Amino acid sequence: MGMKGKVALGAVVGVVVIGVVSANAGGNGGDSGSGSSGKGSSASSEHKDAGKKGSDKKGSTEAVETKKAAFDGDGDFQVGTDIKPGTYRTSGNTDGMCYWERAKNASGDTDSLLANDNVSGASYVTIKATDKIFKSSGCKDWEAVDAKAQGSPATKMAGDGGMFKVGVDIAPGTYKSTGNTDDMCYWERTKDAEQGLDSILANDNVTGTAVVTISAKDAYFKTTGCKDWKKTT
Repeated sequence: MGMKGKVALGAVVGVVVIGVVSANAGGNGGDSGSGSSGKGSSASSEHKDAGKKGSDKKGSTEAVETKKAAFDGDGDFQVGTDIKPGTYRTSGNTDGMCYWERAKNASGDTDSLLANDNVSGASYVTIKATDKIFKSSGCKDWEAVDAKAQGSPATKMAGDGGMFKVGVDIAPGTYKSTGNTDDMCYWERTKDAEQGLDSILANDNVTGTAVVTISAKDAYFKTTGCKDWKKTT
């Protein structure tokens, strides 16, 4: 593709809002409780590593090994050969320069796209065994996500932080973002990280104050171009 950008799929700023919550709202989201308001913990685009136990050298070595990038943030990768199916995370991307796409073949045609996104901040994506190609350009390295990982869910998040895992990066609850202008604030609740249109539970483009309730059953929350979010209840 000659330029970075959404071509056919994905929820981009300015996308038509999905007005109703999907009937499949069960999702595979975070397993935390109602997320009582903490003491101002904050989720940035950096993931909180959890489960690091012990201070012995062996434990430290294992922790370092698990943090190694699964694959580079630039390139075309054949699924099953170059990379394994699974859920991956990239973080620290700025200026919307990170672009990725899942494709059903290597033709490069628009109809080969399964999902894609321009990323600011962090992003998660689930690459399926039936995918053929995963493309990544201008992204930070991708790391495999441990499905059993636990975190210290925050009650604040950066309004341009990208994608947060519910119950791990952020706590479920009702969040507010104030001072948004020019329709640049976009948020999205999703049931998984496949990033297709079917993944979206609800979304909105916001001017002024934005309020959204993130359910414990949601899998992820995406935010782009918004003022910072704070949990209210």
